[in-house]
Amino acid sequence: MKKFKKISALALLLSLSLMVASSSAIAEGPGGNARKGKFNYRKIYKMCQERGEVQSTKPVLNPDAKTQSQWNRLFEKKDFKDLGCPEEWNALTEKDLNNIHAYLYEHAADSPTPAKCE
Repeated sequence: MKKFKKISALALLLSLSLMVASSSAIAEGPGGNARKGKFNYRKIYKMCQERGEVQSTKPVLNPDAKTQSQWNRLFEKKDFKDLGCPEEWNALTEKDLNNIHAYLYEHAADSPTPAKCE
């Protein structure tokens, strides 16, 4: 009986530590709001088209065009020249950038839910 209690206590401790480890692994991505990021990402290209710089309101790159680590590098360097619309990207707040980063990261090619902008 004592062995059973020790084994069950050990199993409980192990399962709790696995839950904590998995939740911290999920939190590796950017801390922004992906829903707001999706809206802001699309808004950039809408404003850019209204200004006449691009022909379409569709973003240049879909979220699944890069892996999560590639999106991380792009946002760490703040190198948005491949995305076009430099005026709009330079006007974004840090919070907006974090939200867009969260959206692109969560729907990157190697994420559980890759996405295309339509």
